[in-house]
Amino acid sequence: MLFIPSYQIRISINALRLDLYDGNRLVRSFPVGLGKLATSTPHGDFTIISKVPYPNSYPGGPLSVFGTYWLGLSKPHYGIHGTNNPASIGHYVSHGCIRMYNQDVNTLARLVPIGTPVKIRQN
Repeated sequence: MLFIPSYQIRISINALRLDLYDGNRLVRSFPVGLGKLATSTPHGDFTIISKVPYPNSYPGGPLSVFGTYWLGLSKPHYGIHGTNNPASIGHYVSHGCIRMYNQDVNTLARLVPIGTPVKIRQN
């Protein structure tokens, strides 16, 4: 019998954490950087609709502000992505997106398919 994971991402704004669940089982937990007060990360239920490696970077050039991966959310212009500023992780500094260390967003991108639900809550 083939086991197909039923992944779900839950993001806690207060804890600055992204948790990956398979059903009700916590699989991984990652620190994140989130939106600052003026451009806060939106609350709600979304879906991953795209996966783009090295967004807005060019071969041989520096990483863009989106780091090594962009996981686009169903809320236009918002996503889960890497960063070219790892010191921003663990802080409220973005324009609303969810920033991750590049190695963490690469891991997440390998695990979750397009269509994965993303729940963003205060707690």
